[in-house]
Amino acid sequence: MSSLTPTQRMIKKVCDDLAEFLIDKNRAYGSSFSEPINIFSQVSAREQLAVRIDDKLNRLHKGAEYSGDDTVLDLAGYLVLLRVLDALEVE
Repeated sequence: MSSLTPTQRMIKKVCDDLAEFLIDKNRAYGSSFSEPINIFSQVSAREQLAVRIDDKLNRLHKGAEYSGDDTVLDLAGYLVLLRVLDALEVE
C-alpha cells in the first residue's frame, strides 16, 4: 500500500469504510436488500433498491436530509448493493 498516492490511499479508506458500513447494516438487518419479505410491496429486490436510490437522489436534489443521515453514504451503499445483487443473480 506504500506505493499508493495520498489520493489513492483516501479512495481505499473511503471504500473500506463503506464496506464496513454495509457489513454492519447487513449484520443488523440481514440480507433484506436481496431477500425482501414482500409483505407490503410485491416488487422485486432490484426494483426496491431502485426506489431507495431514487429517494436518496431526490434528497440530494432538494438539499434535504434528515438529521444524522448521510445521504451520500447511503446512496453509495445502495449502488454497491445493486452491484452485489447483480453478482448474486449471476451465481
